[in-house]
Amino acid sequence: MKAIIFDFDGTVADTLPTIYHSFQTIFKQFDDKELSDEDVKAMFGPSEVGIIHERLSYQDKEKAMETFYRVYADSHAELVKENQEIQELLKFLKENKFKLGVVTGKGRSSLDISLKMLHLASYFDVTIAGDEVGHAKPHPEGIHKAMDLLNAGPEESMYIGDSDADIKAGSRAGVTTIGVQWLPDYQTPEFAEEPDKLFKDVGDFKEYIKSYIS
Repeated sequence: MKAIIFDFDGTVADTLPTIYHSFQTIFKQFDDKELSDEDVKAMFGPSEVGIIHERLSYQDKEKAMETFYRVYADSHAELVKENQEIQELLKFLKENKFKLGVVTGKGRSSLDISLKMLHLASYFDVTIAGDEVGHAKPHPEGIHKAMDLLNAGPEESMYIGDSDADIKAGSRAGVTTIGVQWLPDYQTPEFAEEPDKLFKDVGDFKEYIKSYIS
């Protein structure tokens, strides 16, 4: 195994609470619409830019985006905590010469906010955001792009995620798929398409990956 590629929200970081809060804030402020966490989750797929352009009725999309990113950044420290287990896992993988990537549906701006605030940016060799591909997951475009940049083939790569779209994207890309439910907030209680492996504990995955270390 050469490349380990991660989804971000609900996989690398427990960012779903601040995502829910940010969307709920702008839809209330600009469309006077109350959204539950499940309502927000149902819109996932496109980046936040795509969701706002497709779902928000308010005409000034740029103003809405500015508000979204302000709320996202302002609420991040309170709603998203650093996860020591994840950081130790990423450090372990880097020390053992795995190439690491992120392929996420979130936009570049919010991804960079989270990577900076959680001190995670240095671990990843490549990060592909949702507004940097033409097709959202479950399309495999982002994973293919990451593999190209990491110079790794499907047989040398795995994709790790917490949603059905993640597992479907990984399967379509021909990589090993890893479903995870190891953070407090994750997207899929039961995967519609069975991943190659399922982990509910970061430590168990760390033990599993040792089988790829010679």
